[in-house]
Amino acid sequence: MEITAWEIMDHTLLKKILLVLFCTFLFWKIIRYMCGLLKVDKEPVTVLVTGAAGQIGYALVPMIARGLMLGSNQPVILHMLDIEPAAESLKGVKMELIDAAFPLLRGVVATTDVVEACKDVNIAVMLGGFPRKEGMERKDVMSKNVSIYKAQASALEEHAAADCKVLVVANPANTNALILKEFAPSIPEKNITCLTRLDHNRALGQISEKLNVHVSDVKNVIIWGNHSSTQYPDVNHAVVTTSNGHKPVRELVADDNWLNTEFITTVQERGGAIIKARKLSSALSAASAACDHIRDWVLGTPKGTWVSMGVYSDGCYGIQSGLIYSFPVTCDKGEWNIVQGLKIDEFSREKMDKTAQELIQEKKLAMSCL
Repeated sequence: MEITAWEIMDHTLLKKILLVLFCTFLFWKIIRYMCGLLKVDKEPVTVLVTGAAGQIGYALVPMIARGLMLGSNQPVILHMLDIEPAAESLKGVKMELIDAAFPLLRGVVATTDVVEACKDVNIAVMLGGFPRKEGMERKDVMSKNVSIYKAQASALEEHAAADCKVLVVANPANTNALILKEFAPSIPEKNITCLTRLDHNRALGQISEKLNVHVSDVKNVIIWGNHSSTQYPDVNHAVVTTSNGHKPVRELVADDNWLNTEFITTVQERGGAIIKARKLSSALSAASAACDHIRDWVLGTPKGTWVSMGVYSDGCYGIQSGLIYSFPVTCDKGEWNIVQGLKIDEFSREKMDKTAQELIQEKKLAMSCL
């Protein structure tokens, strides 16, 4: 039987295709094998959590161990610090972390010794502080926190890693961060921050509920100032991602009265509302916000998106330098930078100055306790 030229051509083409597929498969196997030889596990990052036996600490440490703070491929060593009366509870938290068998968790230190806790830490999340109790004057609370943060700052100064990043959560967060900076002079001022991401996330949540949109579609709200009831949640530059592109929040809400009154007070007073409902303070949301803060700081913010962080003021936006004040920031390669050039209207100016004045007074009070 004769074989036609077309049949010969088809047979030759088929052989060429099979040869190319085989070579591609072989090449892929070789590359995969070489990558396996070159693969090196990341060095663990040591994360300190103070007040770790408390509510926020109990919510936070499993998030860190699971990779929600530093990424799903970053091993961690957890250092947990608390006061002596909480030692047994802290021991229980350590036991649970071990029982959870987190693959990224390479070690746990649970201690009441501040020096042991601070040794070689790369990231410090400061949850521990003295809360204001009924009948206490503000100066009494500030004096207690000055004492706590003076001791912890000195330990970080002497024993933490040179590039240690610090996030202060315990209230008054902005001023506690300022005290820490005072007693840890070798830690760069850009490495000391306080948490206003919880307020930022609360503002995102309120807008998403108002507009019935997914919270991930809302971005670039701002928390200005102090983590207190004087903070200013600002939506003047916030946008929502829609099928027709980014639309300003003010345009979509179309209710300036709500945005300038109820929205602001809801965010400012959200912590108190949660205490009234739970009979306990915010824990889950605070822990989640701390993870968000550190993750964006270390791994970077998405392009075109900013977040709110309490950082050292350099005098921009008319805010006195030397305060820890919440600004909109972007993060890249482990560094934060304040978003510049935003237009500030008269309403915003008044709110921003009011919260700055409160921080100035807190700073004076703290310095009088030193």
